[in-house]
Amino acid sequence: MADCHEDVKKRMNALYNMLMEHDGFGEIRIDFKILRKGQKEVIIHCGKQYRYVVDSSMRCLKN
Repeated sequence: MADCHEDVKKRMNALYNMLMEHDGFGEIRIDFKILRKGQKEVIIHCGKQYRYVVDSSMRCLKN
């Protein structure tokens, strides 16, 4: 089952806040991979990898 876009957004926000509070260097990278059945894999790299599979249709996105 696909993860919610909101889960991805929350993780990105938490990582951003963590890096802003950190006293040293930090880096975030986001990769998108196209999967079958109208899905994409979102991989967030920030020391660790956080992987999500989400529906890629625009109607699933919320502001």
